[in-house]
Amino acid sequence: MSMSHLYGQQGEEDGVDVEKFEVTEWDLANEFNPERRRHRQTKEEAVYGIWAEKGDSDDERPSFGGKRSKDYSAPVNFVSAGLRKTAAEEKQQQRGGSDDSDDDNNTPPPRDTAPKKLLTVSVSQSQRTGFAAGIRPGGDLGTWEKHTKGIGQKLLQKMGYVPGKGLGKNAQGIVNPIEAKLRKGKGAVGAYGNERTKQSLQDFPVVDSEEEEEKDFQRELGQWRRDPAGGGGKKKPKYSYRTVEELKAKGKLAGRTTQTPAGELAQVKVIDMTGREQKVYYSYSQMTNKHSVPEEAPLSVAAREQKISGFALPELEHNLQLLIDLTEQDILQSSRRLQHERDVVVTLSHESSSLQTRLEAEQDAIQRLEAVLQLVDRFQSGETEVVPVWDLAECASIFETLQSEYYEEYKTLGLGDLAAAVVHPLLREKLRTWDPLKDSSYGLEEVGQWRAILESGQLHHASAPEAHMDPYHRLLWEVWIPVLRVCVSGWQPRMVGPMVDCVEVWAPLLPLWILNHLLEQLIFPRLQREVDSWNPLTDTVPIHSWLHPWLPLLQSRLEPLYPPIRSKLANALQRWHPSDGSARLILQPWRDVFTPGAWEAFMVKNIIPKLALCLGELVINPHQQQMEPFNWVLDWEGMLSPSSLVSLLDKHFFPKWLQVLCSWLSNSPNYEEITKWYLGWKSMFSDAVLAQPLVKDKFNEALDIMNRAVSSGLGGGYMQPGARENIAYLTHTERRKDFQYEALQERRDAESVAQRGIGASLPTNFKDLIQAKAEENNIVFMPLVAKRHEGKQLYTFGRIVIYIDRGVVFVQGEKTWVPTSLQSLIDMAK
Repeated sequence: MSMSHLYGQQGEEDGVDVEKFEVTEWDLANEFNPERRRHRQTKEEAVYGIWAEKGDSDDERPSFGGKRSKDYSAPVNFVSAGLRKTAAEEKQQQRGGSDDSDDDNNTPPPRDTAPKKLLTVSVSQSQRTGFAAGIRPGGDLGTWEKHTKGIGQKLLQKMGYVPGKGLGKNAQGIVNPIEAKLRKGKGAVGAYGNERTKQSLQDFPVVDSEEEEEKDFQRELGQWRRDPAGGGGKKKPKYSYRTVEELKAKGKLAGRTTQTPAGELAQVKVIDMTGREQKVYYSYSQMTNKHSVPEEAPLSVAAREQKISGFALPELEHNLQLLIDLTEQDILQSSRRLQHERDVVVTLSHESSSLQTRLEAEQDAIQRLEAVLQLVDRFQSGETEVVPVWDLAECASIFETLQSEYYEEYKTLGLGDLAAAVVHPLLREKLRTWDPLKDSSYGLEEVGQWRAILESGQLHHASAPEAHMDPYHRLLWEVWIPVLRVCVSGWQPRMVGPMVDCVEVWAPLLPLWILNHLLEQLIFPRLQREVDSWNPLTDTVPIHSWLHPWLPLLQSRLEPLYPPIRSKLANALQRWHPSDGSARLILQPWRDVFTPGAWEAFMVKNIIPKLALCLGELVINPHQQQMEPFNWVLDWEGMLSPSSLVSLLDKHFFPKWLQVLCSWLSNSPNYEEITKWYLGWKSMFSDAVLAQPLVKDKFNEALDIMNRAVSSGLGGGYMQPGARENIAYLTHTERRKDFQYEALQERRDAESVAQRGIGASLPTNFKDLIQAKAEENNIVFMPLVAKRHEGKQLYTFGRIVIYIDRGVVFVQGEKTWVPTSLQSLIDMAK
């Protein structure tokens, strides 16, 4: 952007100093001339800036910062007060100014050092020498592009501009620049007449006549009251006719727009002052319809005067219009009333049809109720007879008819309660001679039939009132339970078979709460009294023979009877000896009935001390052995837990047995006889007992004693030929059997674990198998924190410390780690 507007120019015209600010040709040529002489900043300007003193230069235009200080010693020049010149002087000055401007186009304006004054008298003169006046139309426009690359022209040509034509898509723009026209005086726009130039009239040929505009305006202004037909002609009257149907249709459309009934607002007086004239309406509907029909054009003044002079009866016209409006309102009200009556007729017809349908349904219901009443009356007629003529089969058929054909009435009226008055006496009479212990299935079919008829499937309990009880439950409670109550009161509990059969036969037909009442309130008290009177020393019939048959029915309800039974059995075993096998026969049925803890406590308290005394009396003699006491003890193997039996043998058998073996080996023995004696005693134990780690250790200890005796020669100087090899072979054979048995047992355990699906998946390694076995036997198996042996993690298995190495479990012994089987590990942990 050019900054030449910041510089001024001084000229001397008629002795007046003027400060000029317009852009001249010299400014444009100097700005766009790359070879122009540029001003170099002096050292004084660099130091003092705008306050530096600048010297005279003919090539540079003075700026505001380069003002010189005024010379007050010069003579004073008086300035004109700004008088207006005549038109001839202005035209002459205009011609002289244009000649001067043409001569000075290529030279910069002169500079003067006189004070710059801006006067109002020279405004018109400065305008004549302005930018628009200094440019010749079409001559020097755009001459500065000769010093540039012409980017503006290139951009215009790319957008479709053709030199010499106007701008725009259709070349509708002007070619020559807009010309400025000098206004004559200081007045406002339009004060001196039309100011359009010749160029504007050529480019925009629009007639701009103020007189014509004024005429058009006055003509349009009075057009609203001009008579369209003209004042000279007589206007022909127009008549509008409407039929009753059109009036009704119009009234219907108007009636849709209002929500107020026509009867309430039909005679309301409404004064309409929204138009040019005041109008009076006699209903809101009439007011809402005023715009539905277009009004006639207003009459002109001449026509109105002619009409008044010809026929002027405004009162009559008003009355006639009022009569017409009232007649229209009456017609509309009648039409609406007729439509309302028609709607009422339609509504009443619908109500009539619905009432007719309801009447038919009620008549059908009455007929069904009459049929139900006839069936019920048959019951009543049968009850009036001295001897009932009805039987259960006929009553069942009537009830089935009621349920199948009149199910809704059966449920609504609660006809199932009739069974209490009709069926109960008949069934009570049928069961009056019934003995449940002799014929347990008597009446079963009839009661089952009535269950299918009367039972509703709802859950009930004994505390429910009889009024809300299911008819079938009420039938059993009032008819069947009294018969069983009488039977149980005279029943002997030791005759268990008939009563158990009776309960099992009737259980599928009995509701749960009635079956519980029978077992808990009738049968269990009788069993409890019988257990209290039972004496195991005098009664020849074992108690389990008449008490255990009730286990499937009573189940945990019999647990209150177990403590008295255990107490009486313990009293009977005080003088018992293991040689008496009857005690084992009496106690064996109770092993699975008592809880494991109660059974173990009973054995430890009453049986194991007797067996310990028996083993204490056992004499081990290799030459003449009495095996009866030992067999008495082993007969209780299935009754005692493995740990109890092993503990008993460890304390009272193996010490004496090993002592006899040592004494025998110290007296020049026959090793063949010792081998047979060893194998004979071992064969007396079952595989389950031999698999116990303690028993296995004792027999291994016997083998070690025999091996030491053979190796050290404790028997004397003479040694039987082959004795050492025989004992070594025996040791190897026995230990191999032990390992084979352990491997077989572990394989069986793994198969059982896989079948049961412990842990939802098969163990992937030996550690998982040990963990599964620990969970199965309720043994704690967990690693020890920061405890290792030879780099292997140590674990606690119950109270035993173990570690696992390549699928083998090692148990911590007294001095070393001993490999063991999984079953042995479990037994040691228990």
